[in-house]
Amino acid sequence: MEMTGWRLTGALLNFAVQMVFIARALLRPHRQPASRVAWIAIIAALPVIGTLAYLMLGETNMGRRLVARINEARKALPVPGKQSDDLIDAEGRYHLPPRLAPLFRVGQSASGYLPQGGNRAILMPDSNAAIDSMVRDIDAAIDHVHICFYIWLTDRNGTKIIDAVCRAASRGVTCRVMADELGSRRLIAHPAWKKMEQAGAHLVRAMPMGNMITWPLHGRMDMRNHRKIVVIDNRLTYCGSQNCADPEFRVKARFAPWVDLMTRFEGPVVLQNQHLFATDWMAHTEEDLGPLIAAADITEEQDGFVAQVIGTSAALRYAAMPEVFTSLMNAAATELTVTTPYYVPDEPIQAALCAAARRGVRVTMTVPARNDSWIVAGASRSYYEELLEAGVRLFEYPHGLLHTKALTLDGRMTMIGSANLDRRSFDLNFENNILLSDEAFTAEIRARQQSYLDASDEVTLEAVRAWPWHRRLWHNALAMIGPVL
Repeated sequence: MEMTGWRLTGALLNFAVQMVFIARALLRPHRQPASRVAWIAIIAALPVIGTLAYLMLGETNMGRRLVARINEARKALPVPGKQSDDLIDAEGRYHLPPRLAPLFRVGQSASGYLPQGGNRAILMPDSNAAIDSMVRDIDAAIDHVHICFYIWLTDRNGTKIIDAVCRAASRGVTCRVMADELGSRRLIAHPAWKKMEQAGAHLVRAMPMGNMITWPLHGRMDMRNHRKIVVIDNRLTYCGSQNCADPEFRVKARFAPWVDLMTRFEGPVVLQNQHLFATDWMAHTEEDLGPLIAAADITEEQDGFVAQVIGTSAALRYAAMPEVFTSLMNAAATELTVTTPYYVPDEPIQAALCAAARRGVRVTMTVPARNDSWIVAGASRSYYEELLEAGVRLFEYPHGLLHTKALTLDGRMTMIGSANLDRRSFDLNFENNILLSDEAFTAEIRARQQSYLDASDEVTLEAVRAWPWHRRLWHNALAMIGPVL
């Protein structure tokens, strides 16, 4: 009888805990119904494991202290070019088409940065050329070098940047280096990290994980700083998909090479990227970078295109990045070309791509044939049939992991950066993108996308419908995990 009583008490206690976390999943704001249903199913079916999973992965919690510091930094830092909270009239100021001008207002609402003219860009030929260009610019720096990478390895390219930082710091240039503590853990544990510090560089481990036992109480470990930012002397910046590593990416060599896109910018977007970097830096340190931004020249030159930085994170407005993507897709009139390594969309993204194709837009998407995440690979393919039925052309790139994140629209607008078309970029990670309007540069990006398409294999509706039932079952089962990540 006593044992039966203990079992009954345990069962009731377990049921009470389940109900508490089910209620929490239902009450948590900013969650789509599919996510709520998925979490309720997991908690109900796997009482102990499901509850622990919810504690670790169920909420977009990065810790109150970090969020408070980010908000304090944003209040303290002057936003480049901002004179009021009004959304800018890009159509009137820059004579953009009325169909495209509002897209910059969406971007402005996402992170507060205005579209500004007078920007110029150089598309790097490949990953190695991008690193070499960064090294040259760091070696030419006279005041400061700011670097932020999600993944920074101590391979050939990673060491080139490390050595350039050491040279710059040794000659008196202020070098501020920020690397994500999870993505760059190998560098942080390597003597090269200490080498930069000894040379005089200031170092920050972004999104510190802290104690492995207590971290669920302080925030999700998998919420990471996914940005890739280089800013030098308030004069130039780099933006794109590339981490600081060799394309051979030896930590995941069987998926190599990593095929990335990186661009060097000059103009007002430099200071916007600087502001984004400074926000993260001040959230982790006591150093005020406001004077550095306030003293910068943000004069818009007549030559150059209109662009704006779009920086998003869970600390700012919810769903900002998917809103930007959806707005771009809905604005397409003739052509929409998307390149992404990870496709695990929310419902509005999937609907926007299908709707664009159905209204006659030439919609093309390229993804890797082999993905470094088997969950993403399977989940992505669960969306293929609906896309193909709508008229979207799908291609799989077989020559390495296509890591480029790029969208071109009607031969006129481009967005590049760190954000993927997946739930992590939408809800969890710190991301940085640049949205621009320029026919010439968009043509360059579109040509790079075409080079991927020419080397890829097209996926047909007939082939997808011929997949065996167990493969389709596997893909759809993995897709169910998407809303809970």
